[in-house]
Amino acid sequence: MVDIDPIAAATGAALIQAIATDAWEKARDGAVALWRRVRPQQADAVAAELAEVREEVMAARRDGDTDAERGLVDDWQRKLQRLIRQDPAFAAELRRLLDDTLTPLLPPADQQQVGSITMTANAKDNARVYQAARDQHITER
Repeated sequence: MVDIDPIAAATGAALIQAIATDAWEKARDGAVALWRRVRPQQADAVAAELAEVREEVMAARRDGDTDAERGLVDDWQRKLQRLIRQDPAFAAELRRLLDDTLTPLLPPADQQQVGSITMTANAKDNARVYQAARDQHITER
C-alpha cells in the first residue's frame, strides 16, 4: 500500500467531489491549468480524462455505487501522489488548486471535510487499528 501525501489525498477527493457539481467545468479548468503549468504535454489528455471521470462519477452517484466513486478518488489520489513524488514542489501547486478552485466549488458540508487529515495509531500484540478519513467498510471472518 502506498502512503498518500495528505495534500494529494485532499485534492484527489475534492476534485472528484467538485466535478460532480454543476460547476464541474471550473474544477476541470483549474486542474487542466495546473497540468498546463507542470506537464503541458499531458494537459489535453487530462481534460479528456476528467470529462470521462465526470460521467463515471455521475453514473456512480445515480446508481448509489459508493465503491465506484471511491475508486475514482483513489485513482486521482495516486496520480497526484506520483506527481508529488517526482517533484515535491508540486504539493504547493496542489494546495493552491485545492484552496483557490476546488474547495469553493463544493457545498458547505463538503468544504468542511476537505483539508489535511493526520491520523496516528499504535497497535501492540494482537490489536487491530482501523482508521478512515471517510467511509470505511470492514468485513472480518
